[in-house]
Amino acid sequence: MSKRDYYEILGVNKSAKKEEIKKAYRKLALKYHPDKNKGDKGAEEKFKEASEAYHVLSDDKRKTNYDQFGHAAFQGAGGQGGFGNFDFSSSFSDIFEDVFGDLGDFGFATGRARGRSNNRGNDLRYDMSINLDDAFNGTEKKINYTTYKKCKTCSGSGAKPGSKPTVCGYCGGQGKVRSSQGFFTIQQTCPQCSGEGEKITNPCGSCSGMGKTQSSESISVKIPKGVDDGTRIRLSGKGEAGNKGGGSGDLYLFVSVEPHSIFKRSEENLYYELPISIADAALGTTVEVPSIDGGKTKIKIPSGTQSGKQLRLKGKGMPILRRNINGDLYIRIITEVPTSLTKRQKELLSEFKTLEDTKSNPLIKTFFDKAKKFWKNWWKKLIWLLLDVLEEWVNSL
Repeated sequence: MSKRDYYEILGVNKSAKKEEIKKAYRKLALKYHPDKNKGDKGAEEKFKEASEAYHVLSDDKRKTNYDQFGHAAFQGAGGQGGFGNFDFSSSFSDIFEDVFGDLGDFGFATGRARGRSNNRGNDLRYDMSINLDDAFNGTEKKINYTTYKKCKTCSGSGAKPGSKPTVCGYCGGQGKVRSSQGFFTIQQTCPQCSGEGEKITNPCGSCSGMGKTQSSESISVKIPKGVDDGTRIRLSGKGEAGNKGGGSGDLYLFVSVEPHSIFKRSEENLYYELPISIADAALGTTVEVPSIDGGKTKIKIPSGTQSGKQLRLKGKGMPILRRNINGDLYIRIITEVPTSLTKRQKELLSEFKTLEDTKSNPLIKTFFDKAKKFWKNWWKKLIWLLLDVLEEWVNSL
């Protein structure tokens, strides 16, 4: 019986990317997995068939050979770089772990022994708040936190000094127990030693056999330039000590940056609004503006500057992490209309109003020209509508 095309089995095209191939296999594996189709030989065969197809198409070299020579590429010595017929029992665990990770989708493990359970300590989280100036310059902060450290009495073994843990007789020190069902090997955590592979018969009195004790820690942490709100910093090995000599977890700092009274931030760029008077907007001026480094920068406001115009100061923004460059500072001009005028100011503005023409305010002229055209067209449409109604009324008489 001739074999089906691998692409046809997975339902993908020859141009399919690795992620598409993996997704297609995962879908079929979930559908035809023997644990979900107990006693169904047809589902079992389809599961094997899909796994064989994925084994070939997920590997660049095997896929290239298959694309060139088809199934003949893997038929004994005659194949180009062939690897013989597909050995399902030896390859299945690699395939399934690649697609499903920890194999937790089905509650079983592969035929390979996993060894002892992971005794690594828990990771810890520390939330830290800094201001924008510290985010710009970088800073060093001292933090205090509570964690678990390796027990000094038993050096982390969990056993009373002078004694040693004994190998678990139930699992033989593997931490896992296995049983066979069909062509699957079911692997579970040893119920006697909880996956440790050993048992402590004489526990340490200081840590009650855990191998770690609670401790208050104080460390200095360097915050690099350019950190943003939500930046996560990992401090390797600064988390909790592992159980019975296992490795320590990590400490994760989550940085939040407080709002600034002037500057607003968006990634590496800074923004703020600069209010100026009507006179300065019309005549133009030069003003000193603040920058995040604490300095002052002179900028020129051109005559006729409209409210909302944005000016850019290159390189005056925030540092970019792990790069020796800065973002930009954007200044949005806001023209402030006076809310209180003296008698003389009112007189001058009234005089100025009499001297205004369309050249002075081109935007005003443009807008009202469009408005007049709109109104004119609107009245035309209304008149035509009325004429249509009148015609229908006359015709109905």
